[in-house]
Amino acid sequence: MPIKVLLAEDSESVRRGIRQVLSSQDGIEIVGESADFCQTIRLANELQPEVIVMDLHMPDETNIVSRDFSSHLNHGSQLVAISIWNDEPSKRLAESFGAVVLLDKMGLGETLIPTIVRLCRGRGVAA
Repeated sequence: MPIKVLLAEDSESVRRGIRQVLSSQDGIEIVGESADFCQTIRLANELQPEVIVMDLHMPDETNIVSRDFSSHLNHGSQLVAISIWNDEPSKRLAESFGAVVLLDKMGLGETLIPTIVRLCRGRGVAA
């Protein structure tokens, strides 16, 4: 059974690149894509992915209180936050969203798939 991933990124070109990275791996299925936080919450609840790969800074970030984000999710998805910033404020923001890890966007080609596989190992899914 493939690992179901929801991809949340507001930049179409970045989303396309991440999609290529994820699609290159057998055992990972992108079940949806979103471009803002509200759409991410809706799709996450509808699709119930094992992993949500989410940009920390999307257009509607001022309308979403990060601590409320995880309370809107009605299932056990693991959140992988991504950002071009990997400083302490970004780490705290990722944590406030309920992220299990913050990955640097510049290194996703090397870190994203191993992170997803590690998070889902033992959860009844295989990559």
